[in-house]
Amino acid sequence: MKTGIPMNNAAVAALPKHLLQFAVDQRYDDYTPVDHAVWRFIMRQNTFFLKEYAHKVYFQGLLETGISFERIPRIDEMNEILGKIGWGAVAVDGFIPPAAFMEFQAYKVLVIACDMRQLNHIEYTPAPDIVHEAAGHAPIIVDRKYSDYLQRFGEIGAKAMSSKKDFELYEAIRHLSILKELPNPDPDELAEATHKVEEGQKNLGDPSEMALLSRLHWWTVEYGLIGTLEKPKIYGAGLLSSIGESVSCLEEGVKKIAYSLEAAETAFDITTKQPQLFVCRDFVHLRDVLREFASRMAFRVGGFEGIRKAIGCKNVTTCEYSSGLQVTGVFTEVRTGANNQPIYLQSTGPSALAYGYKELPGHGRDSHKDGFGSPIGNWKETEVSEGKPARLEFESGVVVEGKVEKVMRRDGKLLLVSFSDCTAKLADRVLFDPAWGTYDMAVGEKIVSVFNGAADKDAYNEVALIPKERTIKNPSDAKRKKLENLYQQVRDIRTRKTGYERLGEIWETQQAEHPNDWLLSMEIFEILDETEGQPALKDRVQKFLEEKKSRDKELATLIGWGFRLVEYHRQSAHAPA
Repeated sequence: MKTGIPMNNAAVAALPKHLLQFAVDQRYDDYTPVDHAVWRFIMRQNTFFLKEYAHKVYFQGLLETGISFERIPRIDEMNEILGKIGWGAVAVDGFIPPAAFMEFQAYKVLVIACDMRQLNHIEYTPAPDIVHEAAGHAPIIVDRKYSDYLQRFGEIGAKAMSSKKDFELYEAIRHLSILKELPNPDPDELAEATHKVEEGQKNLGDPSEMALLSRLHWWTVEYGLIGTLEKPKIYGAGLLSSIGESVSCLEEGVKKIAYSLEAAETAFDITTKQPQLFVCRDFVHLRDVLREFASRMAFRVGGFEGIRKAIGCKNVTTCEYSSGLQVTGVFTEVRTGANNQPIYLQSTGPSALAYGYKELPGHGRDSHKDGFGSPIGNWKETEVSEGKPARLEFESGVVVEGKVEKVMRRDGKLLLVSFSDCTAKLADRVLFDPAWGTYDMAVGEKIVSVFNGAADKDAYNEVALIPKERTIKNPSDAKRKKLENLYQQVRDIRTRKTGYERLGEIWETQQAEHPNDWLLSMEIFEILDETEGQPALKDRVQKFLEEKKSRDKELATLIGWGFRLVEYHRQSAHAPA
């Protein structure tokens, strides 16, 4: 078991092995004083702005999940709180593949990308970080209707068909987000990565079920608005965790569209602000649209359409017979009869058989390493008994003839008949030859469900595609460490409410050695305004910040927000009780 996985949380403890491979240590001690200052600025700004514009459950959730405004949360602390509402959290490295992300959600576990955005991306980060995950996602799930939607989305998403092109696009987006989060990315490498994402989006072809579901997820869980088109509120985590976009998303320039299945047809760009957003009426509305979408998916419709999707995605999928037998493999062929009904199914390469999502003994991928083929449908009345020969004539025209070696049943249902010296034919085509060994024939009138991945993922040894490229943690050099030390000193002064006389010296050092930094000056200005001491120093700090504000358009917004919050707290402190 990996260290850092909080097994004291029931939801996390229930995770299967194939998901635990994504979990990493949070490495809390790696967060610097600058990281904590960035967290504090974002949280205080967001809550100041969002008290008017976020869905009311957001602030209730912040209180109930115990997320601190002063420092980055620990995952184990979050798990203690989340456990009380039946959820959990694990740390992961940046973006993880959509299928794995969905399955975590199905198990009621939030994945927390534990990187902390850089100061130069304080408004908006192109990569997932702990602000987005902990302060964006976690608070909203205290609403039971919403958390039920989230879990159901995960259950449906985990069954969604995906393609190799989906995964290639995911890797391209992940790479681009990592580059964009670097302080000084190489312009040529950035341009090439951007081009690769754009090309991947253009060349997806018909979007897979997972691609369409990812859009629904994006326009609800990540970037959703709720209420009326005229005065919507924010509930999407991507908006709640972005100071810049939480402000701009409600402006008239961002188109507001009534939420419907149309959202699944609307592509998105994960690395920039969104030009339009969808507004749901309430969280029940989300459930209803999801239910409508799921009704068309292969895991619900099965049949030829479902098998066709499985063949098209060229990944490991599972076809479930009406008997309950589940066949896992890479499906390459389906033969059809009247009315396009599937009559024979064929996989290639390692395949496995399961029932109730548990692999059947003796029918793992090693037993069917070259693939699995079997009829679908009913045969004309014929008795099947172990140790006796049998000739099964299917209504489709498939004929299976050989000696019955074993009959397998589960819950009173016939699942599998194993033959020796067996021939399977459809007209003149040989589907199975006696020289190939034992013929394990699936039993079932039809294929009722087709879904992504293996039925028993752990037994199938389905190693999820973990990205090879890791997110980059920029090491602190000697100069950076000195700046971090200054931040820590200011943090200690604010927390302990003592040592205010040292603020002038700290600020002079910052001015001399780190003239481009502005957030430390804002923290010092905030303390000086609150304590109403050292007016001359306060004036000098304010003048420095005003100059920064006048010279840099991006900083002008951030510093303006900082001044706004200081003014708000000053007025609150002096307001009559």
